[in-house]
Amino acid sequence: MLISSSAAPRHLLRLPRPLAAALVLLVAPWLAWAQPLDGASLWAQVQRQLAAGETLPALQALQDWLREHPADVQARLLLGVAQARAGDAAAAQATYEQLTREYPELPEPYNNLAVLHAAAGRLGEARAALEAALRAHPDYATAHRNLGDVYAQLALGHWQRSLALQPDQPGLPERASALRQLLQPAPR
Repeated sequence: MLISSSAAPRHLLRLPRPLAAALVLLVAPWLAWAQPLDGASLWAQVQRQLAAGETLPALQALQDWLREHPADVQARLLLGVAQARAGDAAAAQATYEQLTREYPELPEPYNNLAVLHAAAGRLGEARAALEAALRAHPDYATAHRNLGDVYAQLALGHWQRSLALQPDQPGLPERASALRQLLQPAPR
């Protein structure tokens, strides 16, 4: 379908691989468990857990951390990722919306919010969130790529509607088919 980033979760809301990948944030490498838990080691622990499919322990670790450190923006972003991975899109959306209100200058919450909107078929809302991400950070490549995917999905919808209304339009079936193929998730 659409929306991409660097690493792909395997079971997020049955999203196509590029779409689900946008919800993953890159974090520091894994640190030893023996170290006291600080922000960096929390991120590493949670990233490892999410990569291993251990969503609920990751979610619990983030919630525990945020009770003591409620202003930790990185942990709150990762909380949204964990919530989405756990299948709680509503909680993830609430997390990202709160972050956009508190930190409108950060593009990542807008991008992740756009992923949730796109997954739910709300392409107009996804487009608006990505445009907000680009206002906050005009050089945010992921948001540019995701916005291109949203526009492609919107274009496909209009082409399909046009074909339904007038099926004999020359060249349009081939264009729609090519775009549909382009938007298919990459094989694993």
